[in-house]
Amino acid sequence: MKVKRNMIDKDLRTTATIIKIINNTFTEFRLQLFNKLMNKSGKVKDKTIQFIEEWIPRKDGSKMRICIIKPLTQKEDVPGVLWLHGGGYALGTPELAIMMAKWFMEVSNCVVVAPDYRLSIQAPYPAALDDSYEALLWMKSHTKELGIRDNQLMVGGDSAGGGLTAALTLYARDKGEVSIAFQMPLYPMLDDRMTSESAKDNNAPLWNSKSNFNGWKLYLGNLFETDNVPAYAAPARAADYTKLPPTATFVGELEPFRDETIQYVENLKKAGIPVEFEIYKGCFHAFEQICPKAEVSKKAIAFIVNSFKYAVEHYFAEQKIRNSEDVFVVSQLMRI
Repeated sequence: MKVKRNMIDKDLRTTATIIKIINNTFTEFRLQLFNKLMNKSGKVKDKTIQFIEEWIPRKDGSKMRICIIKPLTQKEDVPGVLWLHGGGYALGTPELAIMMAKWFMEVSNCVVVAPDYRLSIQAPYPAALDDSYEALLWMKSHTKELGIRDNQLMVGGDSAGGGLTAALTLYARDKGEVSIAFQMPLYPMLDDRMTSESAKDNNAPLWNSKSNFNGWKLYLGNLFETDNVPAYAAPARAADYTKLPPTATFVGELEPFRDETIQYVENLKKAGIPVEFEIYKGCFHAFEQICPKAEVSKKAIAFIVNSFKYAVEHYFAEQKIRNSEDVFVVSQLMRI
């Protein structure tokens, strides 16, 4: 899909031109370079939030950094949101979740947990998914310490983080260890095949077809361009969309992920999953973060924040009892 300047929303055009001049394609070298620069960002100095770092164990004995974002004045028994940052699976840090967390905190006194999952330039699939799932399990087992409700664990992410969100909800559904109440896979990176109209020959600002190719190649490693890619790596390959959580998402009209997002939404709806979805005309990838003051960005932000607010008021998922020991403990508590 060829994108001309006059197709871009007027409030986004100047920024789009600058992006195309500076860097419109992420090569493998540029992905590595940008990642090194982002990792040198330093400590968070935002005094409007509580920002806490924890290190949690992985199964292999290593540790993963997670960032916990809370309001300055936190209430107890609030929703918990696992937020997975974007960056084509090769870029980014959990600090990128701060902007979204603050938007959510405006309508709900929630707690956001953002894991520093392994990037593809460090380790390909399934490292990022494994880390995301470990963070989700950690959230579930630390609800009291975090002050969150165990029946309102939510997951969201943007771009590759949106793809990870969709993969994680599939994985969690199939594992049966954690119940997710709501998901927000924003303009998700879902389909490694890149055969849709929007994904082919896309030259839009920020993330185009060439960047997409490089991103998937790094993430999938030896699986890239094979028929062996699992749905947990590329959720567009999933065959079963039943029993997934209620969903809210949006996508820009001009970006590579438009068609795969539309198809994902249609698959969810066919499976009977409640979905709120918007397409924003004249918008490229991650427009609401790049140009948050543009009118179209304000609409997109309001849409996802209001969808989140609705979910907080309406969507709950009780955690399941998984083994005989848990059943015994619960039965003893019920007798007391």
